[in-house]
Amino acid sequence: MIELDDIDRKLLAALARDATQNASALGRRFGLSQPAAWRRIKRFHDDGIIKGRRLVLDREQLGFGVTVFLGVKLATKGRVSLDDFERAITAIPEIQSVEHVLGLYDYRLRVVARDLADFERVLRRRIMTMPGVGDVEANVLLSEERRIGPVESLVATDRT
Repeated sequence: MIELDDIDRKLLAALARDATQNASALGRRFGLSQPAAWRRIKRFHDDGIIKGRRLVLDREQLGFGVTVFLGVKLATKGRVSLDDFERAITAIPEIQSVEHVLGLYDYRLRVVARDLADFERVLRRRIMTMPGVGDVEANVLLSEERRIGPVESLVATDRT
């Protein structure tokens, strides 16, 4: 585990809320010079605390109004390798994330589609026809809200 001081935690909390903030603005906000803030942020990247930045697109504005979470159970474990399944499933552009999980299903997929008819097309023609796919359970996303998760809460000792 990497040692973090109060300023490190404040910087990480601020960046978790808005990763577009620059070192100069963050330095001013937390009483650091621009170079000192930049060195800390660079250390976060170098140490693997920050693994990148992500652009969040508004799927609805882009015409993808339906998000479905699919639980996929492989029908024939051992006959289809997990690597082959993952490689094939990630080639489907409507699939936004693939998570290998423990439990009733082997995989959890996040699928976006223009509407329910479009989702049905993706499910029937692209997902269900893949070798090894067995049981599938679909859960349609009704609403989503970004909340600070447990890691950000642990880091955020101060909301300034």
